[in-house]
Amino acid sequence: MNGPHDLGGRMGFGPIPLEVDEPIFHADWEARALGITLTCGALGHWTLDESRHARESLPPAVYYSASYYEIWERALEALLLRHALVTEDDLARGQAAAGEAHPRRLPAARVPAVLASGGPTDRPVATPARFQPGDRVRARLMHPKTHTRMPGYLTGRPGVIEADRGGFVLPDSNAHGGGENPERLYTVVFEAARVWGQGAEPGVTISADLWESYLEPA
Repeated sequence: MNGPHDLGGRMGFGPIPLEVDEPIFHADWEARALGITLTCGALGHWTLDESRHARESLPPAVYYSASYYEIWERALEALLLRHALVTEDDLARGQAAAGEAHPRRLPAARVPAVLASGGPTDRPVATPARFQPGDRVRARLMHPKTHTRMPGYLTGRPGVIEADRGGFVLPDSNAHGGGENPERLYTVVFEAARVWGQGAEPGVTISADLWESYLEPA
């Protein structure tokens, strides 16, 4: 979707400040926000793609005025409400109503092992590859209202297949309860001049990992 998150190539947002020896968290509440987000995700009510879409769906005025973990926190509130894990009254009070522990509750002692195991999204695909390394392709001109991992600045641009990475969960489907529907993922190389025009730095290329349904022959 064309949400506030898709900033590639947009101007006017100012420089990105760099901190020397930047801490992992700038405040204790940020660590708590991360912890709550991870443990709620472990309950199994939504996928990583649905949680990402919840962050993208925040209104631009909210998204641009919020810090990184504020965005996570606001999206988590939306997910908890959507899946009936809390109520509006719970959020207003800042405390959920007492109840039995969720069967998939993640105890603190298990957190390191769960984080270390990660969440691989590679999957087997039975269909043959539509494209081969060296093929000229074009990123489809697409602006879906739903979740997509297609960067807006690449839509409609020509590129060349560099590698076939195998099958991976299709985020566009997985974010909306449509199942994983794995597709082949390709690394596609784009000439910066074909993306940004005459203002691009000469000789620069952009590599993007794009799902097969995002591409068409050039």
